Amino acid sequence: MYEGTINIKDEILPTYINNNNPKFLDIDEIYFAGLIIINYNREYEDIILKELIDINISMNISIFYEKQDSTKTIRDLTYHIGNVGVELKNTNQNRQDIDIAAFTYNDAKYIRKEIQVNNEELYFLYIYINVFSQDKKELEHLLNKVEGILQSKGIKSKRAYFRQEQTFISTLPFMENHQDVKVVSKRNVLTNGLMATYPFISSSIFDDEGIFIGTNYYNNSLIFIDRYNNNKYKNANICIFGTSGAGKSFYTKLLILRSRLIGIEQYIIDPEREYTNICKSLNGTLLTIGPSSKTYVNILDIRKESIEDGQEGFLATKISKLIGFFNLIFGELNEQEKAILEEKIIECYKQKNITFKDSSLYYYKNNQKIFKESKDMPILGDLYNIFNKYEETKIFAIKLIPFVKGSLKFFNNYTNVELKNNLIVADVYELGEENLKYGMYIFTDLFWDKIKKDRKIKKAIYLDEIWRLIGVTSNKNVASFIYKIFKTIRKYNGSAVAITQDISDLFSLENGTYGKSILNNSSIKTFFSLEEENIKILGEYTNLSQKEKIEIKSLKRGECLMFVGDNHILAQIDAADYEKKIIIEEKK
Repeated sequence: MYEGTINIKDEILPTYINNNNPKFLDIDEIYFAGLIIINYNREYEDIILKELIDINISMNISIFYEKQDSTKTIRDLTYHIGNVGVELKNTNQNRQDIDIAAFTYNDAKYIRKEIQVNNEELYFLYIYINVFSQDKKELEHLLNKVEGILQSKGIKSKRAYFRQEQTFISTLPFMENHQDVKVVSKRNVLTNGLMATYPFISSSIFDDEGIFIGTNYYNNSLIFIDRYNNNKYKNANICIFGTSGAGKSFYTKLLILRSRLIGIEQYIIDPEREYTNICKSLNGTLLTIGPSSKTYVNILDIRKESIEDGQEGFLATKISKLIGFFNLIFGELNEQEKAILEEKIIECYKQKNITFKDSSLYYYKNNQKIFKESKDMPILGDLYNIFNKYEETKIFAIKLIPFVKGSLKFFNNYTNVELKNNLIVADVYELGEENLKYGMYIFTDLFWDKIKKDRKIKKAIYLDEIWRLIGVTSNKNVASFIYKIFKTIRKYNGSAVAITQDISDLFSLENGTYGKSILNNSSIKTFFSLEEENIKILGEYTNLSQKEKIEIKSLKRGECLMFVGDNHILAQIDAADYEKKIIIEEKK
């Protein structure tokens, strides 16, 4: 065998370098042009390179800092101050020379004071920028754009004519500050001033085990988010807000699709029938409740998962949830009505031999302790009969008629659904606008019990059009239940996702208390394009800057402003062709 003649250097080195043009370098038909920073404003309150780093332009930036010896610096400054001081006293030169001398005299005194009194250090600062493109005209356009940004920040630059190679070398990762350009770019700066040159300020999110979301709008960096990373985020909850057609549904389905691939259990409340086909494409389980469906969920079910192992109070826990549900049907109840309702609920369960003793929910078969099944529980018809027995609850019986004998009698059945799939979609579309909240609440209750079953498994619940459960059409009991989910789901290794386009409705109950609580308990917030009125409302409950408010209003389809922990970034949601095919076909 003979050794090859090509080594690693041959593979990475360019084919040719043309340095004949003083305006740019030509390296394998890519044109590189350098800029040398030669001066700055005296004071900065912001990061001077922020706008430049965030902009989507192909370029390399190098910053060199050279720390100076403080003792020698003080000695040189003292000598300079003494000489210039004498000149200022004795000089009879023209006024311009006196002003320049006085300027440098005061500067030297200031630097010496900062070093001696405030323990500052003196550095020499060098900044080089190398812009590149495959097209000469585009290169010129990019150079003008960069120069304009620098000028707007009070930074003076000059093009590296006849020094393109030296500038190019200085921007490569060789740690070489080339002497030919070093002389031109040297400026002094104190330690405090170095903060303004800090380069690592471009917001980027790349969690090691995260799901791909899209790209940073400004710098094209990839965004990977692991919402279950407890070390980085307070919780795994997400808020997704946006007008119709802005891209929030597409984004939600991408989350579902990608989470499905890594085995996360997912439960979706679907009031608009948007997730039916994606459920089928991913071999999920579709639960449909309505007049034409054969799917039944009994609101009076007590499930073994409703309380954790080692805890007690099955019936007490269930009653608190039922009070919220019946508030949706009967309207806001006062304390006396709640007490009467609770009394009748207790009586209803007692008819099935279920009491506050948790042991009443078990029976023994073949010497095994078994939790009672759905057929052992009361249904709404049983409670209706109890209401009819007493004059004080006749009005409750009347309001329950549609759920027992009328158009909503499918609520009056024993549960017959299977919950063994890792992806379950609850379709409540057939209930109609007025009755959606009942189905949404029943399935939320069902899924919440499922989520609490095993803390080791990652899971998520998606509440589309969440305003129906925490808005003005709901009530405090239901809204408190939803808030409890967002507040406590973290300890079950879960994620709650709030989705809505109706911002005003979200904050309509109790002066926005519950909507604000949902926002505050979501570490990840995603805002797609919104109308100005909704942006104004959102601004009252979040720390949106004025710039971000303008950005949200002007976002295009698929673009969003993301709050991920402490990071605020503009993102473009990206999907592979096969993902788009699944989602687009679903819409047809």
